[in-house]
This record gives sequence, structure tokens and C-alpha cells, in this order.
Amino acid sequence: MAHYRRAGDVPPKRHTQHRDGDERLYFEELMGEEGFSSDSSLLYHREIPSAIVDSRAWEIPDVATTANHPLKPRHLRLHELFPKETWDETDAVTGRRLVLGNGDVRLSYVVSATASPLYRNSTGDEIVYIESGSATVETIFGTLRAREGDYIVIPTATTHRWLPTGDLPLRAYVIEATGHVAPPKRYLSRYGQFLENAPYCERDLHGPAGPIPVNGTDVDVLVKHRGSRGVTGTRLTYARHPFDVVGWDGCLYPYTFSVHDFEPITGRIHQPPPAHQVFEGHNFVVCNFVPRKVDYHPLSIPVPYYHSNVDSDEIMFYCGGDYAARKGSGIGQGSVSVHPGGLAHGPQPGAYERSIGAEFFDELAVMVDTFHPLELGEGGLACEDPGYAWTWARRGPQG
Repeated sequence: MAHYRRAGDVPPKRHTQHRDGDERLYFEELMGEEGFSSDSSLLYHREIPSAIVDSRAWEIPDVATTANHPLKPRHLRLHELFPKETWDETDAVTGRRLVLGNGDVRLSYVVSATASPLYRNSTGDEIVYIESGSATVETIFGTLRAREGDYIVIPTATTHRWLPTGDLPLRAYVIEATGHVAPPKRYLSRYGQFLENAPYCERDLHGPAGPIPVNGTDVDVLVKHRGSRGVTGTRLTYARHPFDVVGWDGCLYPYTFSVHDFEPITGRIHQPPPAHQVFEGHNFVVCNFVPRKVDYHPLSIPVPYYHSNVDSDEIMFYCGGDYAARKGSGIGQGSVSVHPGGLAHGPQPGAYERSIGAEFFDELAVMVDTFHPLELGEGGLACEDPGYAWTWARRGPQG
């Protein structure tokens, strides 16, 4: 995301000497994407950032998946995954449970009330949506404040940790890419500025306050990375704390964006999902459906028409409001619907007709569309509503 920021103490010119008050050199680190050919930032450390003293295996949470076979739409109740008695023992990194995944993106869910260890995802960028609760996210770039309705975008290999705050547990829906994520290209000028027709802009993106220089020795960082058999984990011990940064600048850093700052695009007739898009990744997109006025053609039908996503799976996470099209399906707050490519889906029986004359939808949902089939993770298998696929016909497979 080519939007320049600067924090702390940086020298007038890059790749030149930068010293503290005692004339000790700071150590410059380039953190960049696509080799040296895309967005990057320069961070200035008190100590050598590559100094490690130990490396051990870390058993990452289960990432095995099971095919959606025989093919059918599914309803997953994520709130069933974390009973209240587990909240104080669960952190937002090691406690994640995989719901759905493929080679491009993994969707997980976690409910946490305790601090996470330091963590770095070296397989791709993460987008974490806060369903409820709040947290401080400490990163190598500085501190982010996350609250209900926020997306937190964390670039690949950003060392960070989650500290839940407030009285409520942190409920987080995690979208892990195996590449990079960004605003849709059609929202941006050829130089990277948000265009006037974009539903959000630079003012809505909130970067880290900091840096937060921290001292410490022999500090463990959990690293998720690529291995010969897929995703694997390592526990690295650093000689000095990775947060010993005195300053940084560049166009690569974590940031927050509130779903409530997304300005919905509406029209006289029903707008297709790309009108709701907020991010894009490799072989997937992220959309959000927010409270909005709906279609104002005199003969409009405001709920979605029935549609077959012939090239993609459609995954909808329902996180607020009253989703008119799904009444009678069992879907509610914390639900995920899985509509695989090639299967027609749409409003529940009666919703099509009931929507006529509606002027406003009070709904909040995060949608991920993938262009390769998704499989079910252990979390998805553990919370499935087995009757969902038959709700349009109102009878089961034996009826």
C-alpha cells in the first residue's frame, strides 16, 4: 500500500550512518515485498536484528483440511468453538481454530482473554476482523488499538503480539493469505492514491503509534513459515528484543480500518458483490456488507437474486445486524455460510417477496470469495449445522 508514513528517529538519507547520542550506530533493516521490487519500510534497531541464539520446532495449530464432499452448502456456528471456560486460557495466536482453507487463504476463528506470545506469520499477510471486544496490538512498528468492527492488516513477517483489553473477550475472525493483500486496484490511481469513487480513503487507515523501543534478552518469537510439506512453525530465540526500534519510515506497515468507515455503494437496482469489496489477495477477495439504503427502483427486489458462483466459493461471516435474506435458515450472529462454486444459492424461502418495499438493511457481514475450492478445517467440522443444506427445500435428503 503506497502510503508513506514516518515514526520515531530516522536519518535524513536512507542507507547512511545513523547514530545515537553516544555515537553508536543503529542497525538498518529493510523490510520489503517481492524482493526489492515493491513496497518496503526501513527500520532502525539498537541491536543487530538477525541475532538469534536458539531455534526449536513449534507445533502450530492444526491446519489439516477435509474436502467439501459430497458437495453441499454449509452453515458453521463459530460461537460454539470456544466455551466460556476456555477464554482465559486462549490467546489470539496459538488458540486459533481453522475453519476453512486452501492453498491461497485460510480462515480461522478465536475467542481470547489472554496475551499472545510474540508472533510472525512469514507465509503471507493477515487480515484480522474484530467481531467484538478490543485489543492492543504491539508490533515492531509500534502500537495499534483494535476495537469492534476493525480490520487489522498485518504485513508478512511483522513481529507482533495481541493483548486483549476491556471486560469482554476478544472475538477475532482471521483471514490468512499466502501472499499479499491490498485495496482493490480499481480504487487506486496509477500512483497508488485512493480515487474519488473509492468507498474509503487514506484518512480511514490508522497506522501504528510508536515505535515502542523495548529492551530485553533471549526473547522467543513464534514463526509460521513455509516448509517442504506446507505450513510449519519454528520458535526462534532472539538475543535482543525485536521491538528495539527507534524509528522507521516507508510504505509497508500494519494498520487498522474500521468497517464503519466503509461508505456503501448503492443503486436503483441490486448491486453485485464487487460493489462491497474492501481488499484483494491472490485468488481471493474480501467484501463487507454494511448498514445501507437499498435499491430504489420502483420495481426493485432488494435482497440478492439467486446466483451460481461458477468460478468461486462464497464464504459469509455474519457479525452484526439483521440479515434479511437468511431468515429461517438458522444463521445468526457468529455464523459462517459456505456456498461452493457451481451451486445456485440466494435468499431463504419467503425472503425474496418480503424484501419488496424495503428501504434500508441493517446488516453487517464479512465475505471472502475464493477462486479455488475451500476445504473444511477442524474448527469448521466441529461446529457445522447439519440441516442447513436442505433449508431451501424445507426437507432433508430422505424426504
